Amino acid sequence: MGASRPDPRRREGNAESGPAVAVTTKASATALAATGGTLPLRQEDEDSDAFRREDHELDKAFSAVLARMTAGISPAALSMAYLDWACHLAAAPQRQMENVHNAWQMARQLAERSLHLADPNRSPWDLIKPQPNDHRFSKPQWAMQPFNLLAQSFLLGEDWWHKATTGIRGVDPANEAVVDFSLRQLLDMFAPSNFAATNPEVIEKTFQSGGENLVFGWQNWLADLMQVLHPGRPPGNAEFVVGRTVATRPGKVVLRNRLMELIQYAPTTEKVRPEPVLVVPAWIMKYYILDLSAHNSLVRYLTDQGFTVFMISWRNPGAADRDLAFDDYRSLGVMSALDTIGRIVPNTQVHATGYCLGGTLLSITAAAMARDGDDRLKTITLFAAQTDFTEAGELTLFINESQVAFLEDMMWERGYLDTTQMAGAFQLLRSNDLIWSRVSRDYLLGERASPSDLMAWNADATRLPYRMHSEYLRRLFLNNDLAEGRYRVEGKPVSLSDIHKPMFVVGTLRDHVAPWKSTYKIHYEVDADVTFVLASGGHNAGIVAPTDEQGHSHQVRTKAADAPYLGPDEWLSIAPRVEGSWWPTWIEWLKQQSGTLREPPQLGTEGASDLPDAPGDYVHT
Repeated sequence: MGASRPDPRRREGNAESGPAVAVTTKASATALAATGGTLPLRQEDEDSDAFRREDHELDKAFSAVLARMTAGISPAALSMAYLDWACHLAAAPQRQMENVHNAWQMARQLAERSLHLADPNRSPWDLIKPQPNDHRFSKPQWAMQPFNLLAQSFLLGEDWWHKATTGIRGVDPANEAVVDFSLRQLLDMFAPSNFAATNPEVIEKTFQSGGENLVFGWQNWLADLMQVLHPGRPPGNAEFVVGRTVATRPGKVVLRNRLMELIQYAPTTEKVRPEPVLVVPAWIMKYYILDLSAHNSLVRYLTDQGFTVFMISWRNPGAADRDLAFDDYRSLGVMSALDTIGRIVPNTQVHATGYCLGGTLLSITAAAMARDGDDRLKTITLFAAQTDFTEAGELTLFINESQVAFLEDMMWERGYLDTTQMAGAFQLLRSNDLIWSRVSRDYLLGERASPSDLMAWNADATRLPYRMHSEYLRRLFLNNDLAEGRYRVEGKPVSLSDIHKPMFVVGTLRDHVAPWKSTYKIHYEVDADVTFVLASGGHNAGIVAPTDEQGHSHQVRTKAADAPYLGPDEWLSIAPRVEGSWWPTWIEWLKQQSGTLREPPQLGTEGASDLPDAPGDYVHT
């Protein structure tokens, strides 16, 4: 999906490659509770140039103000990309002539087509057709003239600009991708589907409703404006309330620390498998995407199949948490959860599962545990999780040295990355579906999409602490330290090749956040049996795949640890296709890796009696 990026400069041990990760041991976690949840910084943390608040404060403050004006996009990064393209194009006279020729040919085709608008023998899309994933002109009204000619003119213009900005000799591939992507976003603003006078669907509905759709559209726009000015729970989601209509599986919080609550869910079967399942969700999202309504709750599906389920519910950080490190999520999160599970279900290994960024964290934790001889994991499951970031899709367009520094300055002012910046970046990746189609539907047609539990969850955004997000961007996205053996845990490097536990890895076919070919790289990174599943759908809808929901399918194939590597395209051509959800496939795999059924473990520990029932308190923060 995304263009490949050149290897950045590798600097180990200095401020530009990020500070040493903070190490929080079990002892410090105990001290944490005694100090009311405040982690003291170590000396090297206080002296770190990358995170000193007084370091170039004026520069950071100026960048923070600028970031609010540019929606978090670095003007320097964008300018350098355009300068690279413009300079190389200026030095390519033949390419310039090709661009002029293509423009002239496009104009001639449009002029000729305009003279034959009423010709019934000509196909409506004889000049250019929309891409399969472009649904802006899919309705039959767009086949009528002159709207069809308007749509084709727009598509031809987009195609011309794509050809003009790509394939120029000497342009850095990353800069080329930035120019192509940003110009596409700009052009999409002027699509004829975005304006009432040039959208036949809007014109038709306006005549049918006597203009009522425009009144409703104005009301929708005002409601959205009020939502921006006064942030709160989005209107229309009042029926999806955490703990009442979503995230309703019965259970209990069995551990709470500064960073997370650990939920243990009540069994729904008389007997359970001895190995519990620990789910590590991403902290860029609330955990209950895996426990939505009764019909699509993965937690319920697991417990109904005889598994004891533990779920981490991350606390939503604020400005006081600015110095939380990425490694704190490992130590206070996964490791603390494993310690507690070991007290509830002693002498038993764990099926560890990580989703998105939680899967990346789990991979790091598993590699560190393997390095240190910690054998508490039975299997490892990853949902749409990346461990190599060289092909992380169009999201990498926002990740270069200039952009990361700009984001750091923006986060420095508040102490965290605000929810709007994260949501905006993801929306840009699918702007036609998530931005412009909504403009047409909500404001021109005067309609609203029916609220759903997944939409309500998507609106329940979280923040990211300044230090953690900076380390994540630099060490994983920018420097790719984990895949290349430079990532350190407790002062020592970790290697994914130390992982020998059986793995079940899920990628999704239309994933814009963690492209499936990126998740597929796990095949040559670990020394383990890998069962890889490619599910239909995207980053969220492909994972939330209830068995009774129509339209799901997946491909699955297992590679033994000592089997030869198979590339993703070859895998795609030979992996068996299965109609239906991938959930049953995962359950059968888990059962094969599990022991015989036995009595369920106790719900929590004696020390957790004063903690709340599921879904806990942190999910409401």
